[in-house]
Amino acid sequence: MPNHLINETSPYLLQHAHNPVDWYPWGEEALALARSQDKPILLSIGYAACHWCHVMAHESFEDEETAAYMNRHFVNVKVDREERPDLDSIYMQAVIALTRSGGWPMTVFLTPEGEPFYGGTYFPPAPRYGMPSFHQILASVSQAWRDRRAEVRQGASELARHIQQDMNLMARGPALDADLLPRAIVQIQRGYDRTWGGFGGAPKFPQPMTIEFLLRHHARFGDQDALAMAEHTLQMMAHGGMYDQVGGGFARYATDDHWLVPHFEKMLYDNAQLSRVYLHAWQVTGSPFYRRVVEEVLDYVLREMRHPAGGFYSSQDADSEGVEGKFYVWQSDEIEAVLGEDADLFMRAYGVTRQGNWEGENILHLPRPIAETVQQMNLPPEEGWARLAAARRRLYEARARRVWPGLDDKVLTAWNGLM
Repeated sequence: MPNHLINETSPYLLQHAHNPVDWYPWGEEALALARSQDKPILLSIGYAACHWCHVMAHESFEDEETAAYMNRHFVNVKVDREERPDLDSIYMQAVIALTRSGGWPMTVFLTPEGEPFYGGTYFPPAPRYGMPSFHQILASVSQAWRDRRAEVRQGASELARHIQQDMNLMARGPALDADLLPRAIVQIQRGYDRTWGGFGGAPKFPQPMTIEFLLRHHARFGDQDALAMAEHTLQMMAHGGMYDQVGGGFARYATDDHWLVPHFEKMLYDNAQLSRVYLHAWQVTGSPFYRRVVEEVLDYVLREMRHPAGGFYSSQDADSEGVEGKFYVWQSDEIEAVLGEDADLFMRAYGVTRQGNWEGENILHLPRPIAETVQQMNLPPEEGWARLAAARRRLYEARARRVWPGLDDKVLTAWNGLM
């Protein structure tokens, strides 16, 4: 029997409409129920393309025993963070204040008035790597609400005031001055990975606005180090497994520091911003490499993310057939079967081995520039490039016969504005 999400339009909420958990959408009905029953609210926030959201749903929200406990002790509310970025931002601040980290799925426990008092992200079904189980969390929160209600409410009120103060500070903000730009460059240089490109360590996000800032700073002041940081990062990302070497488009982030292993979901907002950054890199440098990436990303968006009535969809899932990345990875014998005599050239160019580079499978990437591989194979450059382009098309056609990842077909105004 479906729960209260059945009449929603969000693909993420509809994914949970047949859970045994009695989910409600965010709104007065759920808040009024919590007040009338004097129950805390269990707020779960995620999005359709989120791999760990699917994992927690399968492990906990589809489990009858866990669902029965949730229904007995909590009013359970599901939110699509892409529909309600306001709620996502507020409660993410609470989770970060409580745990010093954040992410999705986000799990937050609220008073009936909506004030947060405990939270986290993914919780496993059994204790793991020092993390308590989800059932242990549920039991502890339920007991605290029952036995230490006044203390819980006081902590929730203090946390709510803290979040409100932070929001007021962010709204006012410091005055802008010209010294901000050189200070920003210094901070970027400190975090820059001069080996693999990008900023900070794993997991690595593409940070298109940082790269855009570096390109603009170079254009304005002639800063060659800013250009070098931007170019190195753009090249390493597009050579890595975070970039779909067969179909175009970037995944949301890499789980390692050298851009090989992606979190396989593809988001419209990432590809919108990255296509613009690569376009600007081409305008600054004239390099055909950046132009090729731009064209491939835009071709991908038009081919796979465009709504027939206009606008663009929100995201493609990381999972297909319940397995993360299954749609995108390859065995060497699969490639040989599809490409025949061109398989050796392709596998050398895209780092394919018998043993694989990720869980026995191959994530396609460019361990060296294509021109080097073509030269090593003693091929004329034009022939090598043409054969590899044809090989990518044939692999795309073969991949298209697989079970596709899920599609979040929401058309969000803000993200479409970026595109």
